[in-house]
Amino acid sequence: MSRRLITRPWLHYRLVPLLLGSSLAYGALVHKQPVANDSKDRQQWPRASPSIAQDRPLQDKAQPAGKPAHEEAVHPTAASNQNDVPLFDPDPDAGAWASFSERVANARAALAAITWSRVGDDIVNLLLPDWVMDLPAYFTKLQRELEMAPGSLADEIWQEAQDPFLNPEIARRAQVRIGNDLCDEEKMFQHRRKRHTARALAKYLGIPEDQVDPSDVPTIAICGSGGGLRAMVAGTSSFLSAQEAGLYDCVTYTAGVSGSCWLQALYYSTIGKQDFLTLLNHLKRRIGTHIAYPPAALGLLTAAPTNKFLLSGIVERVRGNPAAEIGLVDVYGLLLAARLLVPRGELGVDSHNLKLSNQQAYLQDGAHPLPIYTAVRHEIPGEKEKSSDEKDHGDISPATKEKARQEAWFQWFESTPYELWSEELGAGIPSWSVGRPFHNGVGAVRDNGYSVPELRLPFMLGIWGSAFCATLSHYYKEIRPVVTGLVGFGGINELLTEKNDELVKVHPIEPASIPNYVLGLQDHLPATAAKSIFQSDHLELADAGMSNNLPIYPLLRPGRDVDILIAFDASADIKTENWLSVADGYARQRGIKAWPLGAGWPKAGAPPSDTAEQLEVAESASVQQAAGKIADAREDQRASSNQTADAKADGDTNNNDLGFCNVWVGTTLERASSSEPPPSKRLFTSPSSPSSPTPSTDDDEEDNIHLLHSPTAGIAVIYFPFVPNPSVSGVDPNTSDFMSTWNFIYSAEDIDKVVSLARANFREGEEKVKRTVRAVYERKKAWRLGCEQKGLERRWTKHWKREGDHFR
Repeated sequence: MSRRLITRPWLHYRLVPLLLGSSLAYGALVHKQPVANDSKDRQQWPRASPSIAQDRPLQDKAQPAGKPAHEEAVHPTAASNQNDVPLFDPDPDAGAWASFSERVANARAALAAITWSRVGDDIVNLLLPDWVMDLPAYFTKLQRELEMAPGSLADEIWQEAQDPFLNPEIARRAQVRIGNDLCDEEKMFQHRRKRHTARALAKYLGIPEDQVDPSDVPTIAICGSGGGLRAMVAGTSSFLSAQEAGLYDCVTYTAGVSGSCWLQALYYSTIGKQDFLTLLNHLKRRIGTHIAYPPAALGLLTAAPTNKFLLSGIVERVRGNPAAEIGLVDVYGLLLAARLLVPRGELGVDSHNLKLSNQQAYLQDGAHPLPIYTAVRHEIPGEKEKSSDEKDHGDISPATKEKARQEAWFQWFESTPYELWSEELGAGIPSWSVGRPFHNGVGAVRDNGYSVPELRLPFMLGIWGSAFCATLSHYYKEIRPVVTGLVGFGGINELLTEKNDELVKVHPIEPASIPNYVLGLQDHLPATAAKSIFQSDHLELADAGMSNNLPIYPLLRPGRDVDILIAFDASADIKTENWLSVADGYARQRGIKAWPLGAGWPKAGAPPSDTAEQLEVAESASVQQAAGKIADAREDQRASSNQTADAKADGDTNNNDLGFCNVWVGTTLERASSSEPPPSKRLFTSPSSPSSPTPSTDDDEEDNIHLLHSPTAGIAVIYFPFVPNPSVSGVDPNTSDFMSTWNFIYSAEDIDKVVSLARANFREGEEKVKRTVRAVYERKKAWRLGCEQKGLERRWTKHWKREGDHFR
């Protein structure tokens, strides 16, 4: 049975007008309807099994036997067997471009049908802005360019999409890589990057470069949180502070969620020029205008060269994949790209910035960290089989409900310039092959020997930041603090809380999808992989912030061996969500001993019994169970945090509140019993914090810095919450209107305020960061020297046994 996400297509008609400012125009563009390829190009595709006709469950189509993905695969060829199932639906009435063009034409016709002269001029001027009159002309031009007539823009884009000189990846053969180890390209990157970080560390710590052994250099990762433009601006400002301090050059990995993915995409482009100050200057010039302001957006979509730059991805998707669905995420990504990927002046657009795999050029010599982008797939259970007693009485037992609830969980997908990979599946594909269909581990090609181009970055920007595709449960959590004081809220809250198991399964807005690259590989992937993933021809991906607003999980992947994780958290819910603690369940379930369990929690005053209970949550037997239990624990934690905030409002202060910079260190030792507190230690507990500015003393710091030197020390986590700083006036992430997640306009002055706050907060913890890095470096050095000494002793022992002691 398919476990396709539950959607409400009619919401597209209500949300798109809000996003774009012109209801009929964009409402038609994002009308939810599967589209298919046109009949002319359809004939060029081979026939293979299984079919990809629509984004629907594959129920009655048998999966043919094929070679395992890890074996050398034979590439599909044009079929000659009349019993073969066509790769794409041959129905000529389901033409993709005919369908898509018709939607654009309908939008134009709807606007043109309005007789503005019959509406009083005073009313029109009062209710509608001047640019509304220009919408029909915009859409007439857009319709003309999107027609596939020879010489049209769409025809030019599609012809170039089949040119291997312009899109070399279409001539490459792709297959699924099954395995949990890092891909070869990333391993090579690690080796090259180590040479750079060794030099940077010597400079950062003031050590002669010739005294730094590359094997002693800590692997440092920096991650940014989700939160839309706020996270992008705040994250860029925080990364700039690290760059100015010399710390960023010591980093091997960066990772992002939502807005932090956007900042990474800009950094690794000709726009950001791999410099955060340059990137901030670009943002000052581009995000002072709302992304959905129709004149600006439509102007870029209907004028050269930006029209071709922005529309190429959507044209290639619709023409190249008949099962593609053009929805709100496509439009959102298009609007984001129009603001973020178009430089000032709008003429210097560079198509090199449109593909994630092109970012490999910035990594070839290891000069920059490897960026990791994140998205999630929501695994939602279908109807569960009931016991005979439940069928007779119609009631579902708590045990059955619990089992169904636990199976609603998120699968993480990470993208780097090298590979798209999922830990849950233990399988990945090259980044340049994302967008083409896969069957039995092999990427499909056309009869002309070419496949479709890599999915363009505007679409990926939309996926990475598609927080609006969250569940109804998530939406309610967002608005609950706002409506708490309303009359009757208590009863409504109780009702919705009881229905949370149902709300967590409903996505009002359809997530975007990419072709399912593990289709037909159920016999070659882990038994724990969700069965539903093999029943759909597409993978629906959305903003990873629905699972964890900090991209911690990819940084804990074996082989990356992160020693120090620095998290810059610009989440809107820092006070009510502890995203570090969510990682505890992940670490315990996967046996990652080095993670500092308890980082950020329990809250001050929490009894040891609470800690033991939370540890039991983290020790679930399966990923599915862990996901369900962690969600419950997070809800309890949210309620506890709200109670703590209320207590503070009544005058009850907490001296152990998080500071501007917080450091924890894990341990590689096993926990002796389930009743004791987590074995992680928070360092530098006396320094000033936003709520209790008490200066630290040298003695306080020396009392716990030795924990970083311990041979059993694990991962060091450095956490910078984006909180107000008394030294910076005029900006408070909690109260400043422009710092809302849903704000899409930042003036140059707003950006300067954010930069000032980020710099001030980083200065508060700069010395702690440096001391942590130095301590980890010295620990790794001591371990290496100890190993070398033991190795020398073993070699001498063997020599003496073989040659004898000549000094006797």
